[in-house]
Amino acid sequence: MKIFDKIKQAIAGATEKVSSSLTDSLGTENADFKKVIVSTRRECVKMNEHFYDVKLSGIDVYQNEVQNWSDDKKTDFLLYCLSETDAYTKHNRDTSSEEYKDNVVRDAYLTQLLRTKIHYQDNDIIRIIDAFFTKKRYGKWSTFSQWPIALFINQLLNQYKADQPVDAVKVALEKLKKAYTSSDQATLKEIVKLKAKLDELLFEQTANEAKPTLFLGEDALSTYANPMLMAMENPEKQIWFDLLSKAQKASGAKPSKKYLDESLALAKTMGTDKFKKVIGSWMEFVTAHKETTVTHTYGTGAQRYNYSTTEFLSGINLDAIKGLIWICAHFHDQNTLNLIAKLAERCFRKIPGKGPAAAGLGNACLYALYKSKGLDGIGHLSRLKLRIKQSSTQTLIEKYIAEAAAFQKVSTHDIEDMAVEDFKLTHGKRSYAFEDYDCTLEITGIGKSMLSWTKPDGSPQKTVPAFIKEKYAQRLKKIKDTQKQVDQNTSAQRDRIDRLFRTGRVWNYENFEKYFLQHGLVSFIAEKIIWTFTDPENPGHPQSLIQIGQEWQDYNGNRVTPENTCVVSLWHPALASTQETTQWRAFLSGQKIQQPLKQAYREVYLLTDAEINTRTYSNRMASHILKQHQFNMLAKTRGWKYSLLGAYDDGRDNESARVHLPEYNLRAEYWVSEVAADDAFNDTGIWNYISTDQVRFIDTSNDQVKNLIDIPVLPLSEVLRDVDLFVGVASVGNDPTWQDSGGLPAYRDYWTTFSFGDLSEVAKNRKEIITNLLPRLKISKVAQINDKFLVVQGTLRTYKIHLGSTNILMEPNDQYLCIVPDRSQKNHTENLFIPFEGDAGLSVILSKAFLLAQDDKITDTTITSQINRS
Repeated sequence: MKIFDKIKQAIAGATEKVSSSLTDSLGTENADFKKVIVSTRRECVKMNEHFYDVKLSGIDVYQNEVQNWSDDKKTDFLLYCLSETDAYTKHNRDTSSEEYKDNVVRDAYLTQLLRTKIHYQDNDIIRIIDAFFTKKRYGKWSTFSQWPIALFINQLLNQYKADQPVDAVKVALEKLKKAYTSSDQATLKEIVKLKAKLDELLFEQTANEAKPTLFLGEDALSTYANPMLMAMENPEKQIWFDLLSKAQKASGAKPSKKYLDESLALAKTMGTDKFKKVIGSWMEFVTAHKETTVTHTYGTGAQRYNYSTTEFLSGINLDAIKGLIWICAHFHDQNTLNLIAKLAERCFRKIPGKGPAAAGLGNACLYALYKSKGLDGIGHLSRLKLRIKQSSTQTLIEKYIAEAAAFQKVSTHDIEDMAVEDFKLTHGKRSYAFEDYDCTLEITGIGKSMLSWTKPDGSPQKTVPAFIKEKYAQRLKKIKDTQKQVDQNTSAQRDRIDRLFRTGRVWNYENFEKYFLQHGLVSFIAEKIIWTFTDPENPGHPQSLIQIGQEWQDYNGNRVTPENTCVVSLWHPALASTQETTQWRAFLSGQKIQQPLKQAYREVYLLTDAEINTRTYSNRMASHILKQHQFNMLAKTRGWKYSLLGAYDDGRDNESARVHLPEYNLRAEYWVSEVAADDAFNDTGIWNYISTDQVRFIDTSNDQVKNLIDIPVLPLSEVLRDVDLFVGVASVGNDPTWQDSGGLPAYRDYWTTFSFGDLSEVAKNRKEIITNLLPRLKISKVAQINDKFLVVQGTLRTYKIHLGSTNILMEPNDQYLCIVPDRSQKNHTENLFIPFEGDAGLSVILSKAFLLAQDDKITDTTITSQINRS
């Protein structure tokens, strides 16, 4: 035999011996691994452990054996678990079999090992990533992403903190990243985070460039903000990277002290003005951003399906902005607080079928407002409480206001008085100087204001001077922004004061003067309201007064100077005589005072004989059919709590709308039930209609029902007024198209009864107002009040407009006429004196009357076809 043949034979023999040795070693090791799995399963059986959630922390073989293995052996065990799990899933196993239980144990070990700090060899990392792709966790249809890959990547981040992976490992990591990028789940928050971690592993850091931390994913915020970050100069850029890194990891409903301290220190290092400027621009962008509808595809080959979702921004970027908003809790300047309040309102705007656009971010805004120094943030919360309709959010806002009030040692009502922003107004006005020109911001109504300009000679300037647009554009923008906030706040304060009617609230004269009469914004409302002044020394003779100019007058026009020792409350017609109420109405009409809310004409609901007989409940507003979503919105607008009734839960937990009256230790309930007609629910399973039942009052001290006769006049009247509003607005009887569009056939008699039935208290007030208005209207010769109707004599027919529902009947056969109100039509009450603001039904009635008085000039065929029908 030649020498080379002998060498080849020797090498082959040696290789055979090594291969045999490795095989024997692997076989021995696999046997060890199998033994561990079986031993663990037996321990679990002894411990009566459930096999859908094995806990290894109490297993002896794990504690005493596996934990003591070398990193290499743990790695081999991990690969063994991956391989054996794949082998198991290729066969169907009974869940009671030992094989099934062994697989549950293997899965527990796999997850535990991936959480354990192990130093992996480069080749092992490649083998594990390859196994993620080639092995199946749950069967042939499962994908690579169903393995707990995130745990493995976290360990690699720790391993490569001070080093970088070798090229071969990078190739494997790139393969993993590419797979996630092309995945159907690429936009999911967890996947976006995982891709960011893979980018961190793949980033090649240099001496001059640190790893950038940017907004993740591919949403609108990333597109807007990331170029801003990359364009910054160091060290500001690096500080933002650090801030964003911390913000992306911030979690939970509230920030930790450590997070706030560290992030604020970074913001201060950069400069708080710089921080506020950048975060301010991002807040403005998010507030203005509109949600988008995205189409997703899932499945493979011919089995691919599409579905659509409406998204605001990616969840991971909303979390990052949330973390940055928390930092803003340290600031209390007006601009920052205004931006946060606007963002909060945007976040709680609903996306159909999904809910609030970004509740977590919205809650962070509420937290920042609550935590900000001073009372301006509380003022914003008070306004948002009236704007945001979600019950859980209202509860959170109320909690924050209550905590702030407790800190100040005042009531929640007091702190809301104290926190109202005055915008530097004086009696509803504020002036700005622009060189020799003056600009005046003036409140003209609830939710309305105007900017007027004055020339150097004192004459009016109709438009904004050109030099101001060019030279002072930024200042002018701020003034217009202030104007918008003033408009929002006059509406909010009107609504807040209106809710105070049911509280029976009393102020001492000093606080009343400070927070109402002398307040730059609230004074505009307070000066048009009737107030009751009561001398503590003579409580039996209260005086009701209104401010005219700087003087107080009674309803006879007598000037009165109340003592500063008096206590002050809102005058309420339920506590006054009919004569006094009539005199106040006459006085307001004579003085042309339009009240910002219903007071002199406020509906009064006193206990009836029927309610005395039923004792514990009122059926006054029972047996109505309401549109549930409209009822829900109205209830929340008036401060009631209600949850929609769904076809999926039979509504058993949400059978009433509730309002708490803490001043009286009462809770009022308005009972409702679903109208379970066929297909009478929407796409999300919520019933379209509800039927109404009793109103009752609960003593909150013992949760017992109270007799109605024991309920004070004020809360009884105000609760029934709210309920009458719900019925009067949300009843299907108000919808002129309800019958024609199908409605509910079984309830058509109800629609007719409500549409043309007895007048509610609201409609009775309307009747009185229209009676007084008619002589001054150009239709006075062809219109008259007749019982429940405003009767209009047209050229073609005579029409009867119901003063409650605003629906119309045509004589002589009482044929129904359907006219859907057109909001774009002329408002016929615009130039008329109406003693209070806010009755849309009154405007609808008068608009229909003016239209039908000239029925021969109507061109809308949907109307003329009905009029000409014989």
